[in-house]
Amino acid sequence: MRSKAIGKRKKRPWTVAFKLAAVARMDGSVSVEALAEELGVGARLLYDWHQRYRSGGAAALRRMGRPLAGGGTFEQAPRAVDDERRRIAELERKIGEQQLDLDFFRAALRQVEARRRTNGGPGGTRSTR
Repeated sequence: MRSKAIGKRKKRPWTVAFKLAAVARMDGSVSVEALAEELGVGARLLYDWHQRYRSGGAAALRRMGRPLAGGGTFEQAPRAVDDERRRIAELERKIGEQQLDLDFFRAALRQVEARRRTNGGPGGTRSTR
């Protein structure tokens, strides 16, 4: 039977605001280890955040991984969100127009079918041609 690997932890996505608050508290804290235990993070991680903040400011504390839409810079994220919201609104408008068209054609089809039933049903008059 295998034992679980010691030291492996699930990665948690800390927000930039949380990291900034932790770095600010770290400057005034007597014990970084006590602060790390209170916040539920490792002391090494706190030191890493502190170093990144000193070298690059708040932008350096953003999550690692895939770049943000629109070039990947922190400042461009709101513009990309606005572009996506505009695109969503445009697509929703188009869906609404298509729904109106479908409703119109369904009603027209019902009318055509109703006329066919009354004119060509059993017992109706036949064409003389």
